[in-house]
Amino acid sequence: MKNLLFLLFFAPAALFAFPTLQTNPGLDAINKAISSGDVDALAKYFDENLEVSILDEENTYTKAKATEVVKNFFTNNKPKTFTPVHNGSSKGNSDQYCIGNLTASTGNYRVYIYLKTDGGSVAIKELRFDKE
Repeated sequence: MKNLLFLLFFAPAALFAFPTLQTNPGLDAINKAISSGDVDALAKYFDENLEVSILDEENTYTKAKATEVVKNFFTNNKPKTFTPVHNGSSKGNSDQYCIGNLTASTGNYRVYIYLKTDGGSVAIKELRFDKE
């Protein structure tokens, strides 16, 4: 009984003591958009300029051009599932990243997402799709 009471009181306190354990609604929405191939939902989180790397093609694009490039990727590689494997944040929590596995119609891809956070908003600064 003591253990149960300890867990009931300690677990919620741990979430506030360790903010990295809390979920990030922006990152959750980004992961969902990648999983479903919803470029419009994903593009809402693009920074004004961002680096996009698809296989061996890497470039810095404007938000509009990056949307077009990622839409083309999703058209040719229809996403089935996206599973985040690892995520974290910088020491000051101003930068975040997520690494995950995308299963698409053409195979499996490792996805890297680098985000800049400012207050309550997040912006994707880098998005990378590498064939596994």
